[in-house]
Amino acid sequence: MPELTYILKRILLIIPTLLVILVVTFTIVRLLPGDPASAMIGDRSTNADVARINSELGLDKPLPVQFFLFVRQVATGNLGNSFALHAPVTTVLVDRLPVTLLLTAMAGFFALVMAIPLAFYSALRRNSAGDMAIRGSFQVTLSMPPFYIGLVLLTLFSAHLHLFPVGGYGDTFIDKVWHLFLPSMTLALSLTAVLMNSLRASIIAVLDAEYVTFARAKGLSNRVVLLRHVLRNSLIPMLSLFALNIGTIIGSAVITETVFAVPGICRLMVDSIFSRDYPMVQGLVIVLAVLVSLIFLATDIVQVMLDPRRAR
Repeated sequence: MPELTYILKRILLIIPTLLVILVVTFTIVRLLPGDPASAMIGDRSTNADVARINSELGLDKPLPVQFFLFVRQVATGNLGNSFALHAPVTTVLVDRLPVTLLLTAMAGFFALVMAIPLAFYSALRRNSAGDMAIRGSFQVTLSMPPFYIGLVLLTLFSAHLHLFPVGGYGDTFIDKVWHLFLPSMTLALSLTAVLMNSLRASIIAVLDAEYVTFARAKGLSNRVVLLRHVLRNSLIPMLSLFALNIGTIIGSAVITETVFAVPGICRLMVDSIFSRDYPMVQGLVIVLAVLVSLIFLATDIVQVMLDPRRAR
């Protein structure tokens, strides 16, 4: 089957991608100004103290040796111990990763739920008052930085109306979703504008296609034409755009998690960079890279299911 061969090739392509990510991550982290020993000891550190800490952490070894040890640890699932938190990196990531995954999933879900029907409405009623109002409204949210949208939502719905918690993370699943509603909407509003404009343009192009005219000439109902022919073919380019913007969502989550005090891995990334926590930064970058790669893989699989010609 061409589809299965295509999927296997995409899976194998992840391996060299991860190798490049390992090299880049190891190199960039060590180019950060300062050193973890001075950050751990503080301003009163002496050269002897710095040398002792570097020896204990293995940072006094040559870079090729450090890289070999780093790759070996990653291959065995051991990402080392955090310099700042004094805990295994894997343990910290297992504790923090579900928070960011749920936040990202909710943001993506809300963006799709808002973008698809609004894009259909705008495309079917192009240049109408409703179309102009929808496009204008989301153009405003697209021009606003995520932290400003978060502050507006926080002030309005939490401080004044008291409908949602100010920040933090709940205990039960429903409580967690309730706490993450405003942060996820903050991320979803900007993404919705991008997806809606792309899907609207695709729907307009497909509506003018010959096979849609032929389907209507066969006597198919408008509902069948829109769902089976228009929606299916219009979603393909939007899915690619959605996957590309997942990295943007995760990047914006750094600010969003800080504004709403969400204990996710993006907020942990900022803290780890400031504390020169090499193992934690490396572990976070690897996990995020694997996550984005898996999202791209899932997107390719869905696109092949919608259009098997992409596998040829």
